Amino acid sequence: MTPGTLTGSAPAAAPVPPLAARAASVGSSPVREILALTERPEVISFAGGLPAPELFDADGIRAAYDRVLTEEPQRVLQYSTTEGDPALRAAVAGRLAGRGLPTDPGALLVTTGSQQALTLLATALLEPGDTVLVEDPTYLAALQCFGFAGARVVPVRSDEDGVDPEALAEAVERDRPKLLYLVPTFQNPTGRTLPLARRQAVAEIAARNGLWLVEDDPYGELRFAGEPVPWLASLPRAADRTVLLGSFSKVMAPGVRLGWLRAPAALRRACVVAKQSLDLHCSTVDQAAAARYLADSDLDAHLARVREAYRQRRDALVDGLATALPHGSTWNRPEGGMFVWARLPEGHDATALLHTAVAHDVAYVPGAPFFAGPPDHAALRLSFTTHTPKEISEGLDRLGQAVRTVAG
Repeated sequence: MTPGTLTGSAPAAAPVPPLAARAASVGSSPVREILALTERPEVISFAGGLPAPELFDADGIRAAYDRVLTEEPQRVLQYSTTEGDPALRAAVAGRLAGRGLPTDPGALLVTTGSQQALTLLATALLEPGDTVLVEDPTYLAALQCFGFAGARVVPVRSDEDGVDPEALAEAVERDRPKLLYLVPTFQNPTGRTLPLARRQAVAEIAARNGLWLVEDDPYGELRFAGEPVPWLASLPRAADRTVLLGSFSKVMAPGVRLGWLRAPAALRRACVVAKQSLDLHCSTVDQAAAARYLADSDLDAHLARVREAYRQRRDALVDGLATALPHGSTWNRPEGGMFVWARLPEGHDATALLHTAVAHDVAYVPGAPFFAGPPDHAALRLSFTTHTPKEISEGLDRLGQAVRTVAG
């Protein structure tokens, strides 16, 4: 044997350290898993909250990219500031002011969709064990985000008009939360809108108890019936403590992956630092193209077309549910947004029914995962935006067949 030659087998390698506890404790999104199951082209899916792709202004967006790449290639292909493209922030501020919320562009931070804004806020505000209040049910990805932050998420009783102010006051007194997260307008998953009187009550509770408000508003510009309701951020008692989140995903295109947050100065600065640790800044070219699009195109005219199409699709879905769902089911008729919230009769399980529905080439999202408290297994969320009224009718026929199969 020559010097240095090893004899026998090498010792077994030691296992790598485990994942962080938060990675093991937060589950994947059931909605994303359902979408993966329903990618077959023959499936008519009411599951995903997907904008209608045929309504994207592809020509206008392409022209915006072409123009910034032709006129300013060296700038738009370079690194840029964390806060975001000044022209884009100015355009967003102008749109907010036009809808009744005067905003300085410097009060805005551009984010990778409003989802990243939630992550930034959780990083900047929450210590492990801090309490966050949420509507029940609420946006599923927000539950994931707060879970990763190690927060204690407490549901607040909600009804057909959204979060109940009396229940909120009780929860604030009992749990001493740091923030309340709401989607007040055309909520995901329920499509509900919080009335002005309740918004004023929420603002008063937050002001009286020293509470941050996170107002997530990705759907507010998709109103096709009724009258607009003022933002929480516009109410005097909430102005100094409300973070308003917005997104271009539902009004321009989700693939652009741009959103923004509007926050008081100290919190906004903390979010800027947090974003620097995540991605330095959003895509320079995407921001420049979005700003160019807002300057060159008529987004309001585009949205008018989108809203009319969505109104027709909502009507097709809501008007057809009586023949698709079991007798005794209930559902709402939202004035905008992307979702209808339905409930099967007592004794029915929406998750169990889903397996049969997928076998009939139709899908929806069971409501149970959206609850931070005890889940309602009879609830389900249906999105009406992705398919035409004719396709929606066919999907409801398939759903009715699935219901009849389960009923025997």
